[in-house]
Amino acid sequence: MMSLIIGFGVVLILVIVFMIFRITNLVNLVKGDREKADSGNGIHAFLFMAFMILSLIGFFWYSYAHFEKYVLPVASEHGVVTDHLFWITMVICVVAFTIIFIVMFWFTYKYQYQEGRKASYTVDNHKLEILWTLVPAVVMALLIFRGLRTWNEITGPASKEAIVIELVGQQFSWMARYPGPTDQELGKFDFRLIDATNEFGLDLTDKNSFDDFKSLELHLPVGKEVLLKIRAKDVLHSVFLPHFRVKMDAVPGMLTTFKFVATKTTQQMRDETGNPNFNYEMACTEICGKGHFSMRFPVVVDDEETYNKWVASQEAWLKANPDYLKRVPENLRELALIKAGLTPDNGSGQHEELQTVSNR
Repeated sequence: MMSLIIGFGVVLILVIVFMIFRITNLVNLVKGDREKADSGNGIHAFLFMAFMILSLIGFFWYSYAHFEKYVLPVASEHGVVTDHLFWITMVICVVAFTIIFIVMFWFTYKYQYQEGRKASYTVDNHKLEILWTLVPAVVMALLIFRGLRTWNEITGPASKEAIVIELVGQQFSWMARYPGPTDQELGKFDFRLIDATNEFGLDLTDKNSFDDFKSLELHLPVGKEVLLKIRAKDVLHSVFLPHFRVKMDAVPGMLTTFKFVATKTTQQMRDETGNPNFNYEMACTEICGKGHFSMRFPVVVDDEETYNKWVASQEAWLKANPDYLKRVPENLRELALIKAGLTPDNGSGQHEELQTVSNR
């Protein structure tokens, strides 16, 4: 409370000082003492120019000296394209800002008040109006068209060879679901089947769900296209993978997607940054509640061989939760046992027969 009173008092004193300054100037003008009223024009004009020069020097020096602190290394194919588009936009904005900044302060200095000099009055200038309307419009149109083409490429359909991974956000954690190695297809889900154990809402009437497995880390293969299927169980979340330039909202009741190709393994990024403890991570960029800070998800990028070994070592969700076998249709139960790794294929050909039945 005391801090608020002190702050209010400081603001009040500044307002009073400003009003005294204004009243003094007005009184001088009424008395006709223009020389005294305008005596500070030259000093103020000079200070404006000094501020302009020092500000521009400081702006460009700081941007150059601390550039590395604000730029993350890029580790995806589309990230290179989006970064290129970003820097084109940034260069245009900085050039426009610099020109406007210089002109604004130069005019303040150049056309300061001088005795006997009056400003000329111009109703309009059609050439200038056309110039400062067309130039920004053309530049903006070019940026938009380039951006739309890039966006359409990023959000277009994934290839048939893409590895599909499901990401589910909830308060306050992430979890990933991978297709099993036997069919490499994600099974269906139904939000009405979600419970304390079946967190994904796996539909066990779909044979593709039998070997799906859960992961509390996002593993990605380098050089392979990945399609993220993103959804939320409660409120709005957002998938953010900064090094891959991936940002997509997780919306309750709606499936969103994002495809990309990782180009650097975790070890390669450690070598590039010189940080042996470097790790990729995924964050939530929506303020989704009090526990929002805890929604950090480890991300590992492996070479293809390491990634395949990791997938092969994972345990199917159904194997970890065998009680849910009762929800599997009876005619698919034996196939579920085999795909979940609950029973081995004895080589009798039973696996092939069950696969044939399940495909009918």
